[in-house]
Amino acid sequence: MECLSHKSEIVNTFSNVRSFSFQEKKAPLLDEERVNSLLDAILDFKNSLKEKTAKIYNVNERIEKITWFNDLDEESLMLLNDLISSAKDLRTSLIRQYISMNFFRKKGIAKEEIKDFKNSIDELKEAYEDLESVFFFLPEMPDFVETTSKLSLV
Repeated sequence: MECLSHKSEIVNTFSNVRSFSFQEKKAPLLDEERVNSLLDAILDFKNSLKEKTAKIYNVNERIEKITWFNDLDEESLMLLNDLISSAKDLRTSLIRQYISMNFFRKKGIAKEEIKDFKNSIDELKEAYEDLESVFFFLPEMPDFVETTSKLSLV
């Protein structure tokens, strides 16, 4: 009796393997539609990252222009302080996004776009630190004030 049970299990397993094997021979592993969807998603990611990077570079340029302003009043300095805080907050969010791309970096996906994105984030930090130095730290240094006064006479 047990022999019939074993035989039945063997037949069922054979039938299952046979059916599965046949299906796999008919269906290619890399279905063209699936590959195209994957490639489209990668292109969308790269384009989105390029757009975001361009926005960051634009912000950087605008901040850099502000460093050339002179004779700002107290209200303008307060606004600059708020701008610097917002830029720092933005950078923190962007760094989190960059870290979340670790998988893509390891796999070499969108390598150049991710590198440019990171560069724009680094430049953002430099831009707001320059702004902070020019308007809040350097004016407090007597040597800087003296040198600036001499340069304005030239």
